[in-house]
Amino acid sequence: MVQLLKDSPDFAPVYLHQAFIEIDEPGGYEAFMLALRHVIEASGGMTVIAKRAGISRESLYKSLSPNGNPSFKRIAEVASATGYPISRIAAAGLNAPA
Repeated sequence: MVQLLKDSPDFAPVYLHQAFIEIDEPGGYEAFMLALRHVIEASGGMTVIAKRAGISRESLYKSLSPNGNPSFKRIAEVASATGYPISRIAAAGLNAPA
């Protein structure tokens, strides 16, 4: 998945959008966090994204770990740091078939 995201960066907001709209399904939160980690890796990795987001790498790892519980603000900061802010993720569904 990471290679696909690197090769086709326009797919990232669509991928995150799909994971986000399924967040309330069983396993949906975990799937969204995995998708966000994939996009982070494809966008330069944890160190690069943490620096762009203005947080420590350790804090980012902790927030995105299976036991992490990041705030929506933290998720929004990280998404923006990848180049795919929440507004772009939300808009990715506007052209999707119903």
